[in-house]
Formats: sequence, structure tokens, C-alpha cells
Amino acid sequence: MITGIAELPLHYGKCPAWLFKRMKLLAREISKAIIMEYGKKEFLERLSDPYFFQSFGCVLGFDGHSSGLTTTVCGALKEASLQDYGIAVLGGKGKTSRKVPSELEKIAEEFSFSYERTKKLKRISKLVAKVDSSCLQDGFDLYHHTFIVDEKGNWAVIQQGMNESTQYARRYHWMNSFSFDEPHKAICCDKKVKPLNLVDKEVGETREAMVEIVREKAYLTCQIC
Repeated sequence: MITGIAELPLHYGKCPAWLFKRMKLLAREISKAIIMEYGKKEFLERLSDPYFFQSFGCVLGFDGHSSGLTTTVCGALKEASLQDYGIAVLGGKGKTSRKVPSELEKIAEEFSFSYERTKKLKRISKLVAKVDSSCLQDGFDLYHHTFIVDEKGNWAVIQQGMNESTQYARRYHWMNSFSFDEPHKAICCDKKVKPLNLVDKEVGETREAMVEIVREKAYLTCQIC
């Protein structure tokens, strides 16, 4: 598994309004330059790189290496109106993270997504969140899910979880590929833990055995009913 390390202490509060306003404007112009020069997929690739993402936040003016960088940068990108350049930024922090399916419906017509593609992207969003909350049990509870997609259906996901006991956050990066065997582009956190990692490629048989046990229990329950 490829990992990147960054200190992400769990901080509360909001980004100052005057700073966030400038971050939105700068995020739009930098994003536009990358998209026009290198393409939309390359833009997604860069966002899924933890080193670029952390540096991007500093360039935008949010130079505190904390949990707030993730949520604020993603928020600035979402409000930067990148649909003009074929990029949609969906979801966000807290309850907003669960709006990805409805937001995908809204951009489906604009990006000419078929029903099947829209359905697939919705499923990917849900599965990515499920992997980082259930298959990877590391003590960090997800509270942020940003789904970024271009008009060709390429996607990247930036998620973040918090551990209130250690007061640290952990960021998860995904890029355009879903599987249950080491699917992450990177996982970033300064605190090392011993997780129950069911997406490790070496525990595939264990994962399958667990799924089979659940199936058998479900079958027996149905038989009793």
C-alpha cells in the first residue's frame, strides 16, 4: 500500500470568511491553468496525490497543517464553479457528504452521463465510503467525503476521518480505480495505528471467508423466517 504522511491534528472552528473568499478565487484560477495545460484527468491525479494536495492548500493560503486543510480546500474547490471546465466537486463535510448521489443526478445532464454511468458513480461513492469505514477499521470515524468527477467519468475521492481520543485526523485519497485489494492512492496521518485492514491483498481469503459466514447466517435467518 502506498502511503503519505502528514501531521493532521484535529482542529475545530472555521476558516475566516475573508481568507475563504480569496481561496475560492485562487483555487479556480490554479485549477483552470492545470486543466487547460494538462487536462482534466491530470487535475484529478494531482488532487489524489497527498503531497500536491497539502501543498495546494498552502498555496491557497491555508498554511496550517491540520484537519481543516482538507475540508477547507475541498470546500473552496466546490465553490470555485469548476463545471465550466468539465469538473464537478461533490459532497463535503458532515451531512453534505451524503448529498453526492443527489448532486450526481444534477450534473448528469450537464455532463451527458448515461443512466448506467450515473448509477455506477453513485455506487462507487458509497463503496469507497464503506471501505474506509468498515473494511479499514483504524479508529478514525469518517466525517468528510468529497467526490470529484470529470465529464468523461474519471473520478477522485478525498475522505477524512477523526479520532477524538488522539485528537488527530486521517485523510484517504482514491483515484479512478475501485477494488478491495489495496485500493488507495494514499492514506495520510501522523499517528500510526494497528488497524483491521481487510483491503490488504494478503488477507483476501480471510475477507472471503467472512463474507461467506455472513451469507450463511443470512440464509439460515431466511430459512427460519
